[in-house]
Amino acid sequence: MTAPLEKEPRPKVGERESRQVAEAARERDWRKPSFAKELFLGRFRLDLIHPHPLPAVDDRRRGEEFLTRLRAFCETRIDGARVEREAKIPDEVIEGLRELGAFGMKTDVAYGGLGLTQVYYNKALALVGSASPAIGALLSAHQSIGVPQPLKLFGTQEQKDTFLPRLARGDISAFLLTEPDVGSDPARLATTAVPDGDDYLLDGVKLWTTNGVVADLLVVMARVPRSEGHRGGITAFVVEAASEGVTVEHRNAFMGLRGLENGVTRFHRVRVPAAHRIGPEGAGLKIALTTLNTGRLSLPAMCVGAGKWCLKIAREWTAVREQWGKPVARHEAVGTKISFIAATTFALEAVLDLCSQMADEDRNDIRIEAAIAKLYGSEMAWRMADELVQIRGGRGYETADSLAARGERAVPAEQMLRDLRINRIFEGSTEIMHLLIAREAVDAHLTVAGDLIDPDKNLGDKARAGAAAGAYYARWLPKLVTGAGRVPGAYGEFHPSGHADLSVHLRYVERASRKLARSTFYAMSRWQGRMEGKQAFLGRIVDIGAELFAMSAACVRAELLRGGGGRGREAYQLADVFCRQARLRADELFDRLWSNTDDIDRRVVDGVLAGRYTWLEEGIVDPSGDGPWIAETEPGPSVLPNVHRPVHPDR
Repeated sequence: MTAPLEKEPRPKVGERESRQVAEAARERDWRKPSFAKELFLGRFRLDLIHPHPLPAVDDRRRGEEFLTRLRAFCETRIDGARVEREAKIPDEVIEGLRELGAFGMKTDVAYGGLGLTQVYYNKALALVGSASPAIGALLSAHQSIGVPQPLKLFGTQEQKDTFLPRLARGDISAFLLTEPDVGSDPARLATTAVPDGDDYLLDGVKLWTTNGVVADLLVVMARVPRSEGHRGGITAFVVEAASEGVTVEHRNAFMGLRGLENGVTRFHRVRVPAAHRIGPEGAGLKIALTTLNTGRLSLPAMCVGAGKWCLKIAREWTAVREQWGKPVARHEAVGTKISFIAATTFALEAVLDLCSQMADEDRNDIRIEAAIAKLYGSEMAWRMADELVQIRGGRGYETADSLAARGERAVPAEQMLRDLRINRIFEGSTEIMHLLIAREAVDAHLTVAGDLIDPDKNLGDKARAGAAAGAYYARWLPKLVTGAGRVPGAYGEFHPSGHADLSVHLRYVERASRKLARSTFYAMSRWQGRMEGKQAFLGRIVDIGAELFAMSAACVRAELLRGGGGRGREAYQLADVFCRQARLRADELFDRLWSNTDDIDRRVVDGVLAGRYTWLEEGIVDPSGDGPWIAETEPGPSVLPNVHRPVHPDR
């Protein structure tokens, strides 16, 4: 049978079906404990993260040896200013990364990779990302979400033997899910893969294909139509980028990450062998989400690197810049910003290292922890960079090239701010991460009481759900009344002599965890089926949980460093000030759970959409160009030149 030339019409999907598709892709089971999940349920399981896990001796040795080589490469071979100026990573830099083995950092040594742990992979990303965020994104997209990770988790042995050695040697990979009219709602995916004998014929257009311009191998998500012998559904494929019918039609340009090789890729009757399908038909979204469980840690890794750089520049600049007779660091208005950057960098590194080590040990389910690390890291790094620009004043707004041209140090603070901005959108926007984490956080409630608010359930189902929920909450609610957080002296090992008292902060986390769980339960009781629409409320719930998780990680890391000798006193001081800052943020979020403008905000939105405030837009001109808000992407062959440029100078 030959696949039809006509593409299936774009799926018409309602809200309910979209939610069902997303729900079906979730990992439903919790086979391993999760510190963050327990935190949202009011159970402060410090034993799951303390004592802080540590990498094995051999893993540490191999990781440190590679970091030494990578640092030398970054210092001598990477010119971040050139990447920014030319909006391109030089080919010789990519070739040098290949020679280092940087494209195989996470690939097992059996396939020619370096076999680094998640801990050292993330340290490497933080290092190279500090030299050039665009290069960090290149390596991250290749290994965190590109072909190597889904193959490692779901590929057949034949697929691993075929592709992983190529990827370890430096063939570049990309991940293609987003389409011009499909973002976080994959139920509307329009790219199709139609079975044709032992192959599939791939048709569609993908947008924002990071690494797609230079990639050799692609992970492509496409919809397989249901037919006899084919269960259909969204499915993952490995596609050779040089295949006939693959066209990179455009290289996108962005606010930041100007060296990012990100484009628009069209597929027209691209023949993909069935042997290149990853997992069964219909498993594509589950594969993507599972890949992201650890893949998301690459973004907070580079956020940690950014925080460290912001701290270095803030320290050096504020010590030499004087105003009113003293260094600006000694003025409280600036000093508070420096304290925020230092404390937050410490906490972000604590969160990242803890999540990474838990991923390596595989004892805990870290899907919520990794999502929080991405959410919290991207938001806080942006704030730190913004504060650095403010500390630098006019020089913070001036480009590095302009500073150098007039004889000053070329500090790219404004570039850092631009480069970091995308992290609040990449791999799940802040808003989507709030909803994703909130869904996992209330999973226990939906498991026992979900049928009560499901409109499709009959009275009998609801009655049985009510009985089960009553029994569950009769056991659970009394446990939220009191706990170790009310016991003076609890967590006393975190108050060693001569150090700041961190035990008081852990007692706060325990109390706040129970309060958070009570608040969630009260909200579910109050709004029931309308709870899913209370996105602002759910976002605050998640943000409170993120602060509590970061406080816990900071305290545990401080104790680890105290035990390691040499930095314990300073680490305790940083953890203490971070926890004090985080508690203020958490307390404000608790207040805003019930005292906010959410209802009136919705009424204003209704007015905006109805055009009742268009008079407020008068008195301006709109410099935007013409054209549709979303580009049309009709199926068919490309009529544009192919800007795909694989980087293989030796071929």
